[in-house]
Amino acid sequence: MGSASPASGVIGITVKSGWACMVLITGSTASPSLLDSRRIELSDPSQPEARQPYHAGCGTARAAGPQLSTLVSAVERFGSQSMDTALEHYRSQGLRLDGVAVVVGSLIDPDSIGNSHVRIHALEGRLFRSIVVQAAERMGLTCAIHRERDLYPEATQRLGKSDFELRQTLKTIGESLVGSWRAEHKAAALAAWMTLPA
Repeated sequence: MGSASPASGVIGITVKSGWACMVLITGSTASPSLLDSRRIELSDPSQPEARQPYHAGCGTARAAGPQLSTLVSAVERFGSQSMDTALEHYRSQGLRLDGVAVVVGSLIDPDSIGNSHVRIHALEGRLFRSIVVQAAERMGLTCAIHRERDLYPEATQRLGKSDFELRQTLKTIGESLVGSWRAEHKAAALAAWMTLPA
């Protein structure tokens, strides 16, 4: 008789500037369950400027050049290592990961933005999103990207539940968590919930 199939789940990640909120959701779309929640540092906490590498301070852009290139490369190395470690931790627990659902603030191409302050935020969003997506792809995981402001309308259609029902379920599954259960946790959980099997 063969061994039992490993437990499976979907990872939800809300990407912020310099860090990400990661949750592991198991079960089905009819009955989602929270298995884990953690904060992932995507930039070195001992290097404060790495949280917003394209910022030079006071809303001004850091000039292109060796300093910016070095800072971005350091962020990519640190963030990639953090993500690889987190994903490998779940695999080492015997879990089968069925995909990663990523929540971001914007998907606008930074090159299309005229306002320099808005552009540097978009550049940072793209940088940290890329770190997360590439880590998932290195592990052979399918990655779905959701824009945060579209998340609840999309979930209402895909899950066949009202906005109120979605929020109540997210509140309930978060009650098992020791620690905070904030908007970024709920967004990550909702994105993962949409990726669960029916």
